[in-house]
Amino acid sequence: MKRKVFDLRPWARVTRHDQTVLHVPGHVIVDFVAHEVHRPLDVPIPGQAGLRRVLDSGYRWVRAHPTSGEGVPGSALTVQLDPSGRPVQFYIDLHGGEGWHDSGHPWHDDLYLDVIGHPAEHDPWVIDATAIIDGDELDEAVTQGLVTPDQADATWAHARQVEAQLRSGTYPPLHVLKRYLEDPYT
Repeated sequence: MKRKVFDLRPWARVTRHDQTVLHVPGHVIVDFVAHEVHRPLDVPIPGQAGLRRVLDSGYRWVRAHPTSGEGVPGSALTVQLDPSGRPVQFYIDLHGGEGWHDSGHPWHDDLYLDVIGHPAEHDPWVIDATAIIDGDELDEAVTQGLVTPDQADATWAHARQVEAQLRSGTYPPLHVLKRYLEDPYT
């Protein structure tokens, strides 16, 4: 597994930004606002042709990072919002544990597989399409001995569970972020 620190401040695409880290029960919220972006980011939409912009000037990425602990498999959700505050994509990192970096930012042991969700037009907090991505990266990690075959199988099962929870509206970090964005001081 590779350890990733969730700190977007050094991101080369963004030339001016704000980032705050806030602790809420069971999660850490990392709230990143990209004020000036010199290279926007467009990504495929699950199950559809075309691309969707997820980063440009005025966009905001807000992450609900669990506080379950080192060695405890889980997932972390980043919602990507356009300048009006409307979700444009939900991105879930699957991990094999998490904790705190010396910088004060959360880290996780990445299990390579990720789940993305596309918001419905009628309600941006309803996910109408999902995809599990980066299976090739997980396969390569198994080949290199970075992840065991049992860990890979468990990661696929977890990804399918997260995907089902997104579609049914029951994925807990989704509600954590929605509550935070409705009232960031609670």
